Amino acid sequence: MHEQKQDTRRTRADTTQARQAPIQTMDAFSNPAARIGYGTMDLLQATEYPMTRLTQNYQLLTSLYRDNWIVQNIITTIPNDMVRKWYDIKSGIDPEYLDQMARMERQTQIRKKILLGMYWGRLYGGAAGVILVKGQDDLSQPLDLDTILPGSFLGLHILDRWNGIYPGSEMVTDPENPDFGLPAYYTVRDDETGRLVARVHHSRVIRFTGRELPWMEQAVELYWGESEIEAIYNELIRRDNVAGNIAALTFRANINYMETEGLDQLLGTANTEMQRRFWNLMASQAIMESNFGTRVINKGDAIHNTQYTFTGLSDVYDRIMMDVAGAARTPVTKLFGRSPAGLNATGESDMQNYYDYIDGLRETELRGILERILPVMALSAWGMIPEDMDISFPPMWTPDAKEIAEIAERKVNAVLAVYQNDLIDSATAQKELQATVDETGMWSKISDESIKAGEGQTYTSSRMMADPEAGLGFLEKADDEGEDG
Repeated sequence: MHEQKQDTRRTRADTTQARQAPIQTMDAFSNPAARIGYGTMDLLQATEYPMTRLTQNYQLLTSLYRDNWIVQNIITTIPNDMVRKWYDIKSGIDPEYLDQMARMERQTQIRKKILLGMYWGRLYGGAAGVILVKGQDDLSQPLDLDTILPGSFLGLHILDRWNGIYPGSEMVTDPENPDFGLPAYYTVRDDETGRLVARVHHSRVIRFTGRELPWMEQAVELYWGESEIEAIYNELIRRDNVAGNIAALTFRANINYMETEGLDQLLGTANTEMQRRFWNLMASQAIMESNFGTRVINKGDAIHNTQYTFTGLSDVYDRIMMDVAGAARTPVTKLFGRSPAGLNATGESDMQNYYDYIDGLRETELRGILERILPVMALSAWGMIPEDMDISFPPMWTPDAKEIAEIAERKVNAVLAVYQNDLIDSATAQKELQATVDETGMWSKISDESIKAGEGQTYTSSRMMADPEAGLGFLEKADDEGEDG
């Protein structure tokens, strides 16, 4: 085991050395006469991007989260939206089973625990939730679903990568395992005493990571991800400095200054007593101006007033906010809590794009978390795992009543046009209408008997059955048109 750890450290050191080795490119644009391009005295060529790895600065990340409200919004907004509409269980089980599952979720606070895992994973680049099951005290053993009894699921214990849980050096080598290429065991320690609390098998650990990294950087971060703040840090610095400068300018919005003859000699060559009397005079005048709004000066002295205009500062601040929102992948209206700006601006397109992005995150990140923990929850709530159990996510973007009516009208007209041209029978048309229930909220009352009765009945055959004479006339008309052709 000791030799394996040394090999792992040696491999990581070799990887780091290989990564830091300079790479020389042989294809680049250069114009030395104009000082443009590669290898010239160009300001652009002086630009560098040093490797900072801000994710490893625990103190800075913690300070930013506690002090900066924008950082808090960046960390919490996307996870909150990912779990806001939660999930729906798709199965043929009775509704009372769904109530039992919802009750167990409330008792174990599973939604809150998943949220906390996402928070700290995004902030620090990595966090983990340890699955706790009553009766399975040896956490170093794989999770045994066969021994999970009703009511034995105790929830998740959330730990971030810097305070409690640390990946081991042994990797999962089975390609069929979802954790292939990740640590096989995790160590839970008491950071105050350094005492080993538990060694946890990877099947009991739900990982929450930040932004994904290339393999070599992932190995440097001990198989965690990158903090969301690392990619946004420079934009945050610009925003805070711009906001601070704008606030400082308000103190200089209205400045009074007075012309005084011989001020240089007074400050440079006069004795201390004369300077003290001058400062006392200025202080007295300032007090009088504050109390009465007037200033008494000698005859011949002059007072001037300079006012600063803030034209253009709002545009600069708006651009900075858009840069921060773009880096955070969150609309300005949601991240900063401000209404859309501009003529006829509603922000609907931005929010719709954002919700599409959230839908993608729910499928790629939240689904894996839920599908890993749902079997444990089902065994604890129901004592069995339904074979047809699946989950789906309600749509984030919900159309209003007018949009729903327009969608319903277009869907119905499309189905009706195909049906009236005898391309489908009545049963298929009713099934297509029934399939729009999630979008329109209509046609849910179409019965299975009605669908079965419409099998094989086209639009033309239905008219002939309802009115034989009309059907005969329709056939004669069709024959005449055939002869003319």
